[in-house]
Amino acid sequence: MKVPKQQELTKDRKPVAQGGGSTPRVGVIGLGYWGPNLVRNFNAVIGENLRACCDRDPTRAAAIARAYPGLKITGDFDAILADDSIDAVAIATPVETHHPLAKAALLAGKSVLVEKPLTASVEQAEELVELAERRGKVLMVDHTFVFSPAVRKMKEIVDSGQLGDILFIDSVRINLGLFQHDVNVVWDLAPHDLSIIDYLLGRLPLSLSAFGAAHAGNGIESIAYLNLDFGGGLIAHFHVNWLSPVKIRHTIVGGTAKSLIYNDLDAVEKIKVYDSGITVRHEDVEDRRRYLIDYRAGDVWSPHIPTQEPLRSMAAHFVECVATGRPPITDGRAGLRVVRILEAAQRSIKAQGGRVTP
Repeated sequence: MKVPKQQELTKDRKPVAQGGGSTPRVGVIGLGYWGPNLVRNFNAVIGENLRACCDRDPTRAAAIARAYPGLKITGDFDAILADDSIDAVAIATPVETHHPLAKAALLAGKSVLVEKPLTASVEQAEELVELAERRGKVLMVDHTFVFSPAVRKMKEIVDSGQLGDILFIDSVRINLGLFQHDVNVVWDLAPHDLSIIDYLLGRLPLSLSAFGAAHAGNGIESIAYLNLDFGGGLIAHFHVNWLSPVKIRHTIVGGTAKSLIYNDLDAVEKIKVYDSGITVRHEDVEDRRRYLIDYRAGDVWSPHIPTQEPLRSMAAHFVECVATGRPPITDGRAGLRVVRILEAAQRSIKAQGGRVTP
């Protein structure tokens, strides 16, 4: 089956105006697992300004051509780069290709959105961040969960100080599959939770330790545990797993005043805030044995979370940033921080849990 030839845009694909500048024209690179989702959402956000898609697999390309008549389809990435009518590209390809494709696009004068994780190494991520800044182009990472209304509400609650000082973060992201052939479970699943924590805290941990085990006979870890120390008594723990018989997406943020539980699989109450905790009374400051602990169990509050597709919001945000020059929430530096943690976690796993600095 041949890749369909580039086609003229049809009149029924209307652009959606964006404030602050002309609507950017976007191309999507990669039409495998995630690419069609990007195509669908960019089509909804910018209509006919979604100009082209690229994939070397003719079957994938043909499927998109059938679903979106008039959208230009090509198997040649260089043709996308040479097309001056395209202002930005969204890259949804295997991790090891992120750096060369994003670098080529930035050098061609295009802004870039990259599927998570940003790159396969810190060195590659640093190069892309520096190149984007030097060229004055937008570099953004598709950390989709940051655009979830529930995670946005988490950020609002944390920033308001309702929880008090954050003491711990505990996160579980487990399910049965999908096994990846090119990255382990840390690089596959942990970027979701690490990007959420980066959004909430905005800083790197001081150190981390990680353990992992491979069970598929290919040396690629399918289970891992990460422990991050942010200093000041704040620690975070992450469990990622491809072997669990059940699917769990669960995060607890514990503070000195209140605690918050985020359950992404709860369709009704994704976030619950618990007015529960402890109060320490010091009867004798000279004798630590006289410290008394009082337990507090108060109300539970579940805020309203609007129904909104995170990927749609992410696509709209990228379009707005390209149009206006506004820095993205999940910019290249946020992507770099996540890659620093991933790379450090990999070093720690190979060192049998040795503590390392990201």
